Amino acid sequence: MHTWEWHTWNDLPYLTCSLLQDWSHGFFTQQFWSRPPALLTQILQPSARSYRVRQVHGNRVLVPSEVGMDHGEDARPAEDHPAADGLITERAAQAVWVCSADCTPALIGDVATGQVAAVHAGWRGTAMKIVPAAIARLQSQGSQLQNLRVALGPAIAGEVYQVSEQVAAQVGSTIVATDEIAVNETLERLRQVPDSPLLDDPEPGRVRLDVRRVNALQLEQLGMKPEQIAIAPFCTYQNPDRFFSYRRSRQKKAQWSGIVSK
Repeated sequence: MHTWEWHTWNDLPYLTCSLLQDWSHGFFTQQFWSRPPALLTQILQPSARSYRVRQVHGNRVLVPSEVGMDHGEDARPAEDHPAADGLITERAAQAVWVCSADCTPALIGDVATGQVAAVHAGWRGTAMKIVPAAIARLQSQGSQLQNLRVALGPAIAGEVYQVSEQVAAQVGSTIVATDEIAVNETLERLRQVPDSPLLDDPEPGRVRLDVRRVNALQLEQLGMKPEQIAIAPFCTYQNPDRFFSYRRSRQKKAQWSGIVSK
């Protein structure tokens, strides 16, 4: 059983997962708002260089050498960072970061190579299989599936995440065979999945969707075992004291999640 533990830095809380105990990492809370990744990296591993991207809800995954020169001081405006939603390290002491405010932050580590990844998986990125895309890029660098560990951090929980039936079908079609079948049939197949990510909603044409569960199922269908995957027991929407939630407040604020390669 994987455990999630709270830590504090200057009385500010952040979260770690035992599945990633081999790496310096953290899922940071709203209390760290306005601190850029370079400063947060100092908390995790002062000798590491930090890297981030401009997130666009896609499935593009980069490595630091594609991001460009080190931007440890976060000197560039956010819009000047390359567009992507995932980062994979190439060598030791590289810290990769993503930010989220209801979307899923996924931190990935390879116990054999020491390399890591950080991925931002909203429903659009999940529909485009961004976490499997990150896994594929890790594999291209020598990773083996059995050596990977994936922690899916705080995000909006399925029981409160209302979406249209069309969105649920688009996301769900990544884990059930569809062959261009109708939305209703896709949803019915989703309901039959064990521990289904699809939940009912009282509003017509709407359902509730557990995006983190879909990501976990995508990974299991790649061949990963459930014990290689951990899902944080925290919902950004239902924990206003710890997390920003765009669905709750409509504010464009986010919390950062990062991990450092070995």
